[in-house]
Amino acid sequence: MEKLAILDCGGQYTKVIDRRVRELGVKSDIFPINVKSEDLKDYQSVILSGGPNNIGEAQRLNFDNKIFELGIPVLGICYGMQLMSDHFGGVVASDVKKEYGQCEVTVDTNSLIFDGLSEKQQVLMSHGDTVKVKPQGFEVIAKSGEAIAAIGDESRKMYGFQFHPEVDLTEEGMKMLENFIRKVANYKEVYALDDRIQTSIKMIQEKVGNNKIIVLVSGGVDSAVTAALLVKALNPDNIYAIHIDSGFMRKNESDIVCENLKALGMKNLIRENAKDYFMNTIVETEDGPIGPLAQTTDPEKKRRIIGEIFIQIANKVIERLGLDKENTFIAQGTLRPDLIESGNPDISGFAHKIKTHHNDVEIVRQARKKGLIVETNADWHKDEVRRVARKLGLEEAVASRQPFPGPGLAIRLICHNKSEEVEILPQDVKKLSDILSDTNEKGYILPIKSVGVQGDARSYRNLCLIEGNGVNFNWKQVTAKAKDITDSINSINRVGYILNKTNISEDIKCFDMRMEDENIDLLRELDYIVTSNLEQAKVSQTFAVLIPIGVTKKYSVAIRTFVTNDFMTGRPGEIGKEVQKDKIEKIVKEIESNFGDKIEFIIYDVTSKPPATTEWQ
Repeated sequence: MEKLAILDCGGQYTKVIDRRVRELGVKSDIFPINVKSEDLKDYQSVILSGGPNNIGEAQRLNFDNKIFELGIPVLGICYGMQLMSDHFGGVVASDVKKEYGQCEVTVDTNSLIFDGLSEKQQVLMSHGDTVKVKPQGFEVIAKSGEAIAAIGDESRKMYGFQFHPEVDLTEEGMKMLENFIRKVANYKEVYALDDRIQTSIKMIQEKVGNNKIIVLVSGGVDSAVTAALLVKALNPDNIYAIHIDSGFMRKNESDIVCENLKALGMKNLIRENAKDYFMNTIVETEDGPIGPLAQTTDPEKKRRIIGEIFIQIANKVIERLGLDKENTFIAQGTLRPDLIESGNPDISGFAHKIKTHHNDVEIVRQARKKGLIVETNADWHKDEVRRVARKLGLEEAVASRQPFPGPGLAIRLICHNKSEEVEILPQDVKKLSDILSDTNEKGYILPIKSVGVQGDARSYRNLCLIEGNGVNFNWKQVTAKAKDITDSINSINRVGYILNKTNISEDIKCFDMRMEDENIDLLRELDYIVTSNLEQAKVSQTFAVLIPIGVTKKYSVAIRTFVTNDFMTGRPGEIGKEVQKDKIEKIVKEIESNFGDKIEFIIYDVTSKPPATTEWQ
């Protein structure tokens, strides 16, 4: 069988490359970047993935140089291109051009790998370092402005892309990969994908047998698919569905979830109301106690506490039901991106942790080692899970339901500790002013931080706000400026536009904020206003974020919309395109009418992923 080897440099998108290659009809296998060249003798080509490291001596990943002497086609992506360039005598530097998000590049259509494509291409960049001088024997075959975006050695069939062809935001990326596979590497066979449902059912039956299993169900499509697969694979009497109401659910969420679970055929449905337990429990970790959640501001600690408590509650239910703890399985709707972003070492030995997902905290990893965790979706992305849901016959309301993370509203409430604020650098303020100097808009850098992903690594950086034209802001101009800001100012990874105020004359203040009933309840109502008004928007996800900033009031709210298939990359929903402007105007009026005494600013998040993540924390 013809096969392609993917060498993992720790990139966020390594598994996406694997998925794309298989979708193009070629069998692929993932190896660590330090695999020996002799282990690749049965492979007809190699792709080097992206990664969070740079090629400086301190961070350079070791690899077998003989990979480039195998005489087979090689494609290096992002960090993979930099490794290739460095090996063949090129120069990689950090002072050329940093790019995070969708960019336009000009490609050489005479190059075989760009055959049949237009000269101008929209691609996804996520890099701090860039190839400054092309390596020996290679030609520059794509440029981003004056910066090198791709290189090629047609005679040796070796290519490098600084951008990521495997993700959705590279609009013709599949065609580029197909050119590499079929025209450069000359693969002839067509590899058939396995039947996902039958493969999953077989895995469940072999692993669980006649034992009991607890399935944690949030009501989203991920856990619904897991529950439906369990019902098909096992005796329903052995399945216990637990819905844990943490107190951070959306408005009426738990009632809807439990009705949906009954429709799946769950005979043993348990609803646990655990708000007080989540808020007040101190969690013991390998680094000492953390919590309680009611006093915690750090987003990683918040996620860790919530993830640990979910499993603690599941174990308490197992004990209460009189089940054998050592032989009772726990099923989760974990997705591949959850494991990738959590930096799970079983997925990649080189990937950086972006943020800890509640379904991949240490207590879960320990249970995994014992073989007690069942994750039916762990090799899939969101769009694949939705396809499985439809094949299983789940209602479209479930199959197409917007994601709602396990930690719920807890990670959409931006807790803040003023005593930990770091001073905003004057040079960053000057850069921001310069970027906006040709507009009538004003920018603010605030010490409110959110999580991002830049160059395949986690960033935890400041929020930038722009004000000037309210809901009438120029979308293309503002999103272009937002990209310039996050590319140019290292302290910023997210940009929002103020919709309800112009000509702010006083200083914007930041306030302390913790997890409290008052602000959780407020966020729940704000989220309902946002999501109910944008139900028909052509976006993948919509939600509200509560932020402790204002002038005379202590809260502001951000509207986050996101357009994506697999949630690995994506962009905000464009007002006037995916999101109706009159709906945004209605949201602004409703919030000001109902909560004008509490909410200062209503903000629209205009940041793509990268550099920001979908969620703020």
